[in-house]
Amino acid sequence: MNSWWELGEGSGSQGADLALYAIECAFCGERGNFSRAFHGEKKKPNSEKRLNFDVYKCGNCAGYVHVLWSASEWSASSGLHSYRVLPWPMGKQEAPEHWPENIKRYWVQAHDTASSQNWDAATVMARSALQQAVRDQGASGRNLMAEIDDLAGRGVLPAHMRDWAHELRLLANESSHPDNAVAPNERSVSDILSFLDFLLVYLYTLPHQIAEYRTRRNSP
Repeated sequence: MNSWWELGEGSGSQGADLALYAIECAFCGERGNFSRAFHGEKKKPNSEKRLNFDVYKCGNCAGYVHVLWSASEWSASSGLHSYRVLPWPMGKQEAPEHWPENIKRYWVQAHDTASSQNWDAATVMARSALQQAVRDQGASGRNLMAEIDDLAGRGVLPAHMRDWAHELRLLANESSHPDNAVAPNERSVSDILSFLDFLLVYLYTLPHQIAEYRTRRNSP
């Protein structure tokens, strides 16, 4: 975003009201159990769009979270809103709602184990997320190497993403064999997780955003 007025425009959660049920307390981890302690708003000039500045108190631990949120300027037709929360839960990753569940499960484990500096486990979980993603895209082949090449051959993956996918595969193969002397380190795990994130954005988030845009464009 280049401006806070873009919050809620183009992508976000469904509905024009804050998805309070999805917000997690940064202190105790409970979701949606909040009461609003403060509300302020700023209206965009010559528009009905508003930035909402809310403070919520957790009903479980009495901690506070600050939520900046806004519905789309065309909320009547798009039904979208987005938000930012401060503070956020530390050391915990959440995958976008529109990603397939089996991919989200491995992606979260890959990032969580990396946060705990369990590099071998992180690479293996990243590989599992990669393989779930390529199979979800209809890849065929007797192993992950063949599946990656199949997607690249059909134009689903550009050549540079194919090469990175193989690097992730090879690093995870090394971690999954206990007799291999090569161990992943923080830098290599950070690199392959960054690639995995980009791959999933490419395969799932961008198509999701394009579909939302077309829906808004075609709405009366």
